[in-house]
Amino acid sequence: MTFLERINNDLLAAMKQKEAERLSTLRMVKTALKNREIEKMAALSDDEAIKLLQSLVKQRRDSIEQYNQGGRPELAAKEAAEIKIIEEYLPAALDENAIAQIVAEAIAQTGASSLKDLGSVMKAVMARLAGQTVDGKLVNQIVKSKLGG
Repeated sequence: MTFLERINNDLLAAMKQKEAERLSTLRMVKTALKNREIEKMAALSDDEAIKLLQSLVKQRRDSIEQYNQGGRPELAAKEAAEIKIIEEYLPAALDENAIAQIVAEAIAQTGASSLKDLGSVMKAVMARLAGQTVDGKLVNQIVKSKLGG
């Protein structure tokens, strides 16, 4: 079953169960997937769909930050609820220990020794984490702490 088929099935279930918040989020996800397919002029692979969903989650995290700074906690809560729904369709996120292990391996592989090497380590780490659900900010913090920043 493709991502779009799974979204459609869950969309119908949300309609039947009258789950308004879930329904609106799934409609937004379906629209984003369809728009990407139209841009590409071909069906999306699962990897492409995962990348799109990850970007939707990242957009919502950025929005939450902006809403919290602007004193709009109700909008931040709505975005957080959307993230939870979208994350159901993403592979399980790695925990900090697993990320720290990958960062340590990347530092050893690149021979990094200071914060000047942050870019090369981040590139190596993100290449290893491709297709995984990870927060780039968290990865960056872990890399900085390991490099003595």
